[in-house]
Amino acid sequence: MLLALAVAALYNGAQGQNIQNNPGSNHGNKFEQLGTILPTPNEYRTASGAPGPKYWQQKCDYDIKCELDETNLKLTGSEALTYFNNSPNTLTYLWLQLDENQHSSTKNANYQTGSGLPKQLDAAQIERFEEVTSDNGYGCNIVKITDALGAPLKYTINKTMMRVELPTALKPGQKFAFNINWNYKIADRFTFGGRGGYEYFPEDGNYLFTITQWYPRLCVYSDFQGWQNHQFTGRGEFALTFGNFKVQMTVPADHMVGATGECQNYAQVLSPAQMARYTKAQTAKEPVQIVTLDEAKKAETTKSKTKKTWIFKADNVRDFAWTSSRKFVWDAMPAVVESKKIMCMSFYGKEAYGLYSKFSTKAVAHTIKSYSKFTIPYPYPVAQSIEAANGMEYPMICFNYGRTDKDGFYSEATKYGMLGVIIHEVGHNFFPMIINSDERQWSWMDEGLNSFVEYLTEELYDNKFPIRGKGPAWAIVDYMKLPKDKLEPIMSNSENIIGFGPNAYTKPATGLNMLRETIMGRELFDYAFKEYARRWAFKHPEPADFFRTMEDASGEDLDWFWRGWFFGTDACDIAIDSVKSFKVDPNGAIPGDEVVTKQDKPMVTAFDDISKQRNRDDKNIHFLTDQDTTLHDFYWRYDRGLETLDTTAYQVTNPSIAEQADDATKQKAGDKFFYQVEFSNKGGLVMPIIVEWTFKDGSKQVDRIPAQVWRHNEKSVNKLFVKNKEVASIKLDPMRETADIDESNNSWGTMPTPSRFSIYKAKQQPRGQSMGVTPMQKAQEKKKGF
Repeated sequence: MLLALAVAALYNGAQGQNIQNNPGSNHGNKFEQLGTILPTPNEYRTASGAPGPKYWQQKCDYDIKCELDETNLKLTGSEALTYFNNSPNTLTYLWLQLDENQHSSTKNANYQTGSGLPKQLDAAQIERFEEVTSDNGYGCNIVKITDALGAPLKYTINKTMMRVELPTALKPGQKFAFNINWNYKIADRFTFGGRGGYEYFPEDGNYLFTITQWYPRLCVYSDFQGWQNHQFTGRGEFALTFGNFKVQMTVPADHMVGATGECQNYAQVLSPAQMARYTKAQTAKEPVQIVTLDEAKKAETTKSKTKKTWIFKADNVRDFAWTSSRKFVWDAMPAVVESKKIMCMSFYGKEAYGLYSKFSTKAVAHTIKSYSKFTIPYPYPVAQSIEAANGMEYPMICFNYGRTDKDGFYSEATKYGMLGVIIHEVGHNFFPMIINSDERQWSWMDEGLNSFVEYLTEELYDNKFPIRGKGPAWAIVDYMKLPKDKLEPIMSNSENIIGFGPNAYTKPATGLNMLRETIMGRELFDYAFKEYARRWAFKHPEPADFFRTMEDASGEDLDWFWRGWFFGTDACDIAIDSVKSFKVDPNGAIPGDEVVTKQDKPMVTAFDDISKQRNRDDKNIHFLTDQDTTLHDFYWRYDRGLETLDTTAYQVTNPSIAEQADDATKQKAGDKFFYQVEFSNKGGLVMPIIVEWTFKDGSKQVDRIPAQVWRHNEKSVNKLFVKNKEVASIKLDPMRETADIDESNNSWGTMPTPSRFSIYKAKQQPRGQSMGVTPMQKAQEKKKGF
């Protein structure tokens, strides 16, 4: 009882007046609910974040035939489309995307940005700055558009979009079939940029084609915006509707083709030996080369004059992409996810053989398994990685980089860069190919969510996987330190973002990792994140659906976090302003407070990424490189020869005054040490306060105080701590979990001898006199039962 009174006397926890929340207030604003910032829930999208009882989405099926002209670098195609109007609205026209117009000098989106005069100009730069007035011949050429009976349809091309007018209104529940014939010149990716095109290899005179955004495809028509009408500028990616695809690709007979979906005629396009290897690969434990390196090298030297047609089918996908080249080595092996077999495959030239033959297909399998753990079981039958010196994703197929030096050697940076890109692009099968967000509007729902799960997957690949900024909070500090006019909210349209990498990839991924590791905990976060994936698989989620689901499934009010991290630009900078230490003296007097002197420099201590540490300590987690010794290359062994693990043990507690007081009854009052710490929020972003105590005996303890401690004063917080041992020093955020931009104000030490106070006087003296409590505060405390 005496100790409880002492704690009450020291804890200056009076709540103060409950002032009205307004912009001039020092509290309440950062914890205000998002309210009307989010769209009003309705029968299509509920307040819980789940699809509503009348949720709907459109569908479009494609039957495409195309032919690749390698000599003239041209693609010619025809497609039959069937569009299903599942909306409650009557439609009089359809909008399609013509993304190949990005490469046209006259039909591109014509979005421009201001530019100053460079310090130096060469002829090539001058040519690029000159206004293009003539047609360069690139872009999609529409030959004709007809209905199912062959009657022509009226259409209008507006830059990268095309409106097709319907002969009769398309009512709810009806479908409309029509045909489009088209062609285009295939662009050199290394000259024109972009995601699709060709790469030419002058050493052997061959091409590698990546055929992407290649056919006129339906825009999304949705309940939240009607027709998606953002032009394609090359940045904001794709909002697409789901459907079933049948695609026939006629290519040179010596080419190998990889594509979205499953091939329907391998027996006709592969040699008997290759078909036998493909059959063997279905049950293999290691990747089987269906096309060997020797076969690929031989194909490079003789170019076939004949052609073959490959046929692929894919159901319930939002897009279709493919690759074709005679340069390809092709290997495959199965991965099993919840008793379902997924064929994991890689296509790569001799330039990437030293890396891809060893790592690529196994990285594909690992990614599919890991993402399935954190989201939903992978639903498709195939997952592929294509080495094409770039990084881009499509359903069941993605294009990545990772070539060795000419002598076959590779650097550690190239290896991990390749693995990171493969994991990232294969991971895009989940975000946004399945959980189908609008990339054209919200890049972070595509890149940010995917980068977060990429980080988790890399961690499970190897506990020493190098950090590349997509997860741990400390990795984004340099970005968060930028001046406010250089920052922009995550909730920004793709085309308007300046710092695209940090804003669309790193900051959202970091925020989700902070939620998982520091704010919510893994169990709550993982459950809610999986629920979001389950709810919105094969649907069109919006940001509010994500925010609401994460709260609905976890029981956590996270509006303060969405407001600060996603809608705002404030940074985290929590400082220790003062520390007062006290020691109980049952018979003594109360001397003046002693305040610890702040150090001139922050304490520098070794730290370990919190995710890596927890993964390493979790006996249920088994890293891929520990299970599969074939992945141990020179760099893996080298790293382990030099690695030293931080074995510091942290005791994590969630303190409260009641818990501290109750625990204190187990020891005599005179054995306790009391520390009153004043924290200030200098950065503006409210975050949890994580305090590491180093005791004089060398042991450590970590207290974790939730962000809600700031709810009554967003600028300053006083907190009392009761310790069983005398403290030598204090450090905020020892594992660098909150992206604190200034660590110079995070440390205190060495601690002086605590002053002593009398329990008797604390008990007898009126609280209002001893602690400066106002009459209003005393009345409030009396009402609460003090």
